[in-house]
Amino acid sequence: MLITGTTSGVGLHATRALTARGWTVITANRDPVRAGSATDSLGIPHSQLHHLRIDLGDLESVRAGVETLVDSIGGDLDALVVNAAVYKPRLKQPERSPQGYELSMATNHLGHFLLIQMLLPKLQQSSHPSRRVVILGTVTANSKELGGKIPIPAPADLGDLSGFAAGFKAPIAMASGKAFKPGKAYKDSKLCNMITTQELHRRLHASTGIVFSSLYPGCVADSPLFRNTPGIFQRVFPWFQKNITGGYVTQGLAGERVAQVVADHDFGVSGVHWSWGNRQKKDGRQFSQELSDKASNPDTAAKVWDYSMQLVGLG
Repeated sequence: MLITGTTSGVGLHATRALTARGWTVITANRDPVRAGSATDSLGIPHSQLHHLRIDLGDLESVRAGVETLVDSIGGDLDALVVNAAVYKPRLKQPERSPQGYELSMATNHLGHFLLIQMLLPKLQQSSHPSRRVVILGTVTANSKELGGKIPIPAPADLGDLSGFAAGFKAPIAMASGKAFKPGKAYKDSKLCNMITTQELHRRLHASTGIVFSSLYPGCVADSPLFRNTPGIFQRVFPWFQKNITGGYVTQGLAGERVAQVVADHDFGVSGVHWSWGNRQKKDGRQFSQELSDKASNPDTAAKVWDYSMQLVGLG
């Protein structure tokens, strides 16, 4: 199986949980040496790991990485986990990918969208009884939950998709074509991740048998994802989630939940967004979380799919 973003945080701990279940894991990161050091720090056996260089923010790097994977690593690909993400809420101006797209959308959505499209044939060739594509979503992109209603900087909303339609190049930095808001750009990219899961299920589950699902493992408030936030936020946010909302989970528990969605029989249902809500105890039970219309509307999803195919060069 392959998982993106394993140099720290949830992806690293999911790698440990998956190898503990006997899986061989291909890690995909910008820096394979750093990925190797990270897995060494948790004592993950080298025999169960392959480290692959892919920069999700660069579509050419994604293409090269998939070619390397197909050419050099034998065996089937039974599962794919979309985990890597960038979050830079303090930016004043958008950063751009080598292809000219706003960086959080390029990395979190478009790079992964291309990766999924290129690896689908390899997943279909697998003889594993439960082939899965698992995408990490977030509560802040689902307006059916309290965390998705927070108005600062703005709720996730792709608007009329005019940014996508216009090609997403400068000066456009948002899916809606409106003014750049870095925190909202992250939320929008994660909304696109959840939309992609639903559209993959609609288009491909019946014909391929692949299970497509997403999850929110709980609030990993001390995740390195938040390293670009103000220092006071990094101190207060974990305390708030632990003591006020009850939503806090450790990186280890979040990684274990990712591994469950990948490997366990109870999660073999396609089209589901899995959540544990605020029931964050180790033995808390998962449930299927309802998604907002923004994440589940089939007309919107079809348009996001078509625009994304064009932006990654497959349309």
